[in-house]
Amino acid sequence: MNALLRIAAWILAIGLVALPVVAVLNGWIAGERWPMRRLAVTGEFRQVDEAAVREAVLPMVRDGFFAVDLDQVRAAVAALPWVEKVEVRKRWPDRLEVSLSEHTPVARWGEDRMLSEDGELFAAPEGAGAGLPRFEGPEDRASELMSLHSLARPLFLPLGLKVDVVRLSARGSWTLLLDDGTEIEAGRGDPQSRLARFARMLPQLRADPARRVVRADLRYTNGFAIVWQDVPAPTPQEGNT
Repeated sequence: MNALLRIAAWILAIGLVALPVVAVLNGWIAGERWPMRRLAVTGEFRQVDEAAVREAVLPMVRDGFFAVDLDQVRAAVAALPWVEKVEVRKRWPDRLEVSLSEHTPVARWGEDRMLSEDGELFAAPEGAGAGLPRFEGPEDRASELMSLHSLARPLFLPLGLKVDVVRLSARGSWTLLLDDGTEIEAGRGDPQSRLARFARMLPQLRADPARRVVRADLRYTNGFAIVWQDVPAPTPQEGNT
């Protein structure tokens, strides 16, 4: 019986010591004694709103220094649009440090996502990425779409044209859409040489003002097929007739 009493006494003593510690760590008590007074937020903030970061973090620091759950803070900030990486630290006695980096987008992906320069897809606010090309294709081949755009872009820039869309079908066939509306069917495999050949010929193909290239099919060994569209003649302005 004495042994049982001693064990019970030890358990009670441990509980009396541990319970206040648990209460402090969970913010049940003493939050006002060790408050979190300072929040330092660092980052480039090209797209992320610093005020939004503070708004996401503040509800999690109200119960004091010891009760701040760094994983929860990190998850709350990481859920904000454009955030790529988050680091969170506590500095005794009253400072929380949040450091973040943003995604750098290189293309739109579908309707509501973007592709970063690291090849990572991320959610984007509606209307974001104006002026960026759009990629369409299997997600596990995103790096290939990025590579083809990098190869095709300098081929058409000297002509004053941009590659608006890069599309890779499920069967591995490439299609490009230029910003003047020209659709280029580049076929399967490595289309770089076919695109380069077409780009060299494009100034001659655009020389006739009475018609424009609507579609180019490059899936031929020694040439390509062109679909033309007639361009209406300009209407004389009133007073010049």
